This record gives sequence, C-alpha cells and structure tokens, in this order.
Amino acid sequence: MYDQDFLTKHVNDYEELFKALKSINIDAFANICGISREQIQETAQLIADSKRVAVLEDLGIQMNRHSTLVSYLQRLMWVLTGNFGRPGTHYLPLGFGAIGAGRRTGISPVTGAPIIAGLIPCNSVAEEILTDHPDRFRAMIIESANPVHSLAESQKFRDAIAALDITVVIDVAMTETAMFADYVLPTANQYEKAEAAFFNFEFPDNYFQLREPLFAPPSSVLTEAEIHCRLAEAMGAVPQDVVDELNAALNQSRSAFQTKVFELMAGEPHLMGVAPALLHRTLGNHLPEKMRHGVGLWAQAMEFAMAHPDQVHQAGIEDTGDGLGWALFDKMISSPSGFTFSSEDWQASWDRIAGGSIKLNNKELIEEISILKEGEPTETSDEFPFLLSAGERRAFTANTIIRDPEWRKKDNHGALHIHPEDAARLNLGSGSTATLKTEVGEAMVEVELSDRMMRGHVAIPNGLGLYYPDENGNPVLTGVAPNELTSLSLRDKFAGTPWHKSVPVRIEAG
Repeated sequence: MYDQDFLTKHVNDYEELFKALKSINIDAFANICGISREQIQETAQLIADSKRVAVLEDLGIQMNRHSTLVSYLQRLMWVLTGNFGRPGTHYLPLGFGAIGAGRRTGISPVTGAPIIAGLIPCNSVAEEILTDHPDRFRAMIIESANPVHSLAESQKFRDAIAALDITVVIDVAMTETAMFADYVLPTANQYEKAEAAFFNFEFPDNYFQLREPLFAPPSSVLTEAEIHCRLAEAMGAVPQDVVDELNAALNQSRSAFQTKVFELMAGEPHLMGVAPALLHRTLGNHLPEKMRHGVGLWAQAMEFAMAHPDQVHQAGIEDTGDGLGWALFDKMISSPSGFTFSSEDWQASWDRIAGGSIKLNNKELIEEISILKEGEPTETSDEFPFLLSAGERRAFTANTIIRDPEWRKKDNHGALHIHPEDAARLNLGSGSTATLKTEVGEAMVEVELSDRMMRGHVAIPNGLGLYYPDENGNPVLTGVAPNELTSLSLRDKFAGTPWHKSVPVRIEAG
C-alpha cells in the first residue's frame, strides 16, 4: 500500500526502513493497541486509495512514550502514499522564519540536552539550575509563562527558582510562578496592546494579523516592549548616541534610516541583541499610537522581503518607493484585520527540500522500531497499576489563560475520568473522592465515570490547580495542578518531551 512511482521519483534511501516495517508483527501490535487487524487494514487501504490525504498529530502522541518515533512514523503514512506537494496534501509552509533565539542550536550547558529551534527541553530546565556546575543558569526572566504550574514535577521548579540568584516575572497575572519571583513586572493584557499570533503555516497563501488594542491599559502597567526597553537602557545596553543617530537618519528619510540600521548592525553586531529596543525608541515614535508596539516587526519584514521577494509580490504587495520591505511592514501596521503576506505555487514545497528529494533513512529512529518490536518493560506496576493522562483537554479547560473559576459551566473542579469497570473494582462512583498517587506526589480528586476511557487509563484536565482571589482578596486554589503528579524523569529520549499523557499512578478510594 505505497506509491512506488512517487517513491522512485521523490524519495531517497528507504530500503532499510522497508525492512524494519516488513518485520513488524501486525497482529501483536494490533492486540497491544486494542484495535482489530481488520480495522487497521481498512484504514490503511482508505489512505492508500484516497487522492488527497493530510495527517495532523496532537498532544496525545506528542506528550507520550516514543513521541519522536511516532512523529516520524505518522509522516510515513503520507510520504509513502505520495501525499505531498500537491493540492489537498501535505506541504512545507513559508513562515516569517526563526525569531529571537529560534536560530540557536547545540546542547544545553549542564545536561547536554538538545536545543531544538532555540528551545531547551522543558524537563531539563530545573536540572540546568539545581547543580553546582559552573555553567548552571543563575538568573531567569520568565515572560508570559507559568513554569511552576506548567512544567513537569512542579516542586523541582519551585526548588529551582529558590536556587536562582534572581528571578523576574513579566506577566498579566499573579501566577503561581510570579508568587515565587523576586520581582514581578505587570504588563498590559492582549486587549490593551498591538498583538499577534505567529501561527503562520497556511499554504499556498499565508496570512498575518497584527491586531489593534481595544482598550487603553491602566496607568499601573507597561507593555512588554516598554519593559524590555527600560531594562536594556538601565543596563547600558541601548547607547543613546546610537538612538540619536537613528532618529537623525529617520528624520532625513526612510531610506537613510534603513541604511543606518544595516550599517550599525554590520559594524557593531552586538547591537542585534537590542535591535527591538532601538526600533522602539526610534521608528516606534513615528507609528500610529495603537500600533507602535508592533515596531519590532520591521526587522522581520525587511529580512523576509529580501529573502522572498517573489512570494511577497505574488501576494499583491508592491514597492511604493521605499523598498519592498517597507511596503510589507506598512501592510502589517495598517491591516488590523489581517492580510496575505506571501503567495506561492505548490512547487515551492519541493524547492524547500534539500536536493528536491525526501530522505527517510533515519538510522536512530529505524532502530527504535526494532525496540518497539522487542517490547518494553510494562508501563505500569503493582504499585502504580493505572496510566494517567495528566492534562486532558475538555470543554472548559483553557491552559492557564482564564484563571477565574467562575467561567467554567461544568466540571468546575476537574474530575478524574475513569472507566466504570475500573471504578467498580476500586469501590468508586461518580461524585465520590479518590487519591491519586505517583512517584513524586499525590492529590485528592472528585471521580466521574466515563465509558470513553480505556480500562486501565484515567485522566484529569489541564488548566486547573490555579489560585484566584475570593471576595476578600485571599487566594483560593481550584482543582488539581497536573504537574504536582508528573516526573522530570518521564520524557522522550530524543527531544526530552514530557510524557504527560502516560504517567503511572495508583488510585485509592477516599
């Protein structure tokens, strides 16, 4: 059930992969999954016979055992069946490119964890701090994130924050992390500043939206852009003479400003690190007040237009005299409802593949297939006989964006979902209470029976275990924070991704 013609034309070096796949015992694997061989064959035939196939993976496999391997295997479904590079199939989008630290690669200084797309695996962060290694992290700025709540084994991250020399939190709320910080810098929320999401993965037309603020922020808070500027200025990292030079150039013309920016960055590369602050203190003052905090996009617009002029032109954006990059930037600032910033044909996906051929022979992951065949030690034990999905999406979960518990119309405290037969064996019923115990923690939960759960599997929702002030201003905890139960040690061997969807747990009544 594969497209041999597609493989011959577009895929390299797949022979070893085929050997590994052909040696799989389908019946044995089907039995492990609880799915019949016939259902698997029917689904495979449907994919093979379809003219257009696309596959989306999500957290159920991304935060589970063998996550890197499974991400590789799911791609085989559409590569081997020729579902790439034509309408209705998979593609490689042209985003704005890596921003900030997204260009960093290598390994972390203490644990040697891989840095992928500028990111250190979250399960390694505490380990990079809780050590006497000379290169350990000594300070953190935590912005719009809540690692005390959202990273595995929360107690370890609380210990890590205590071990740092200084912790600064920049956020819209007094989060669980902010409660442990040395300094908390409150910022405007997403309705009080120019704001965008960088999920620009559409194809062949790609879109971007810089939204206007709806309200003025309170006088007691600053935007992140202003906070960053003031911190950098206080550290002497934003030379006033450079700001003056740029403002003088901008007063001459846009062209003079652009030339001066490139000249300064070439002569003093360290200024790249504070480029957003320089733009904020110069070009930002010339933008509409509502959109001035989007000025950091100028550098991305220039870079994108220089690297991909044809795609920008095809989107209908033309140089109006100051250069294509300026035209793209102007469009960003003046299109609060969004606009098309690039347009391509389907050949573009192939052009982004080195050599024009898909390479499937990943030796490390092919070896992992063999490990699956041989079987692994059981995921559960007599001590921890269930597998917990620590953070299930439900109708009223919102990560930790919405903190007020009153918005939930049901499941206010985040019940434990469990199969009725498992509940009966434990003498549990809907509305009863149970204690969850893992190797690192325990929590009391309300029980709800659900025949949607597999036997042996249980789940609690994400987004709970948050503090919110009552009518007297006292913080009140609602629900269970899943990461009081998860362990740093449960993670993918390649990318360090946490196994939140596969946590061994014991359940006790009462």
